[in-house]
Amino acid sequence: MSVLRPVGEDLWLAEGPVVSFYGFPYPTRMAVARLPGGLWCWSPVALTDELAAEVEALGEVRWLVTPNKIHHLFLGPWLERYPRAEAWAPPGLPPRREDLHFACELTDARAVPWGEGIEHVVVSGSLVMDEVLFFHRASRTCLVGDLIQRHDEHAMEGWKLAVARLDDLVGPDGSTPREWRATFVNREAARSALARAMAWEPENLVIAHGACAFGDGARVLHDNLGWISRSWPT
Repeated sequence: MSVLRPVGEDLWLAEGPVVSFYGFPYPTRMAVARLPGGLWCWSPVALTDELAAEVEALGEVRWLVTPNKIHHLFLGPWLERYPRAEAWAPPGLPPRREDLHFACELTDARAVPWGEGIEHVVVSGSLVMDEVLFFHRASRTCLVGDLIQRHDEHAMEGWKLAVARLDDLVGPDGSTPREWRATFVNREAARSALARAMAWEPENLVIAHGACAFGDGARVLHDNLGWISRSWPT
């Protein structure tokens, strides 16, 4: 059985292990895009020999990116195996991982070496963490790290499931953790970023934690991030 699963033109997904985040079980998922200059890997998961073999069969790993500053757990092993690859950091990650070398920190204005096949926008306005949304043009897929979480209710139980539901992170309507939403004091910046992402008109939404949305990506992006357009409270 293949580790990589094709989900569109020149785009593959791989499921990683479930990791613990403040005691909650978090499934992990990465994406691999084949671009003219090489492979672009988003939110790398644990690197196994099987995954490495399938990735290498697609081409040379050239770029490693993550959506936000807490998505870095498995970056080190990928950079060790692929020393020619460049890691591009989301805002705030380099000080957290001084052991890793980053080519640059992503901003809206910064030119990127992988070309026009993948666009990005930084969702800013939070006091604690920004997130970079990416759009793979060939497959019309938007990649979301933690801004939208749609956890399986059967993967948790007891008080953990109750807390996840209260935090609005379970099922098809899952959204952004409420405590993170509350830190977006500059809602206008977040609204502007979301408007740019909506202009992509994504058909699909790949989500790092929980169920993806294929075929109705634009609707899920709009509806599940509706809090950005509302006034306080979140």
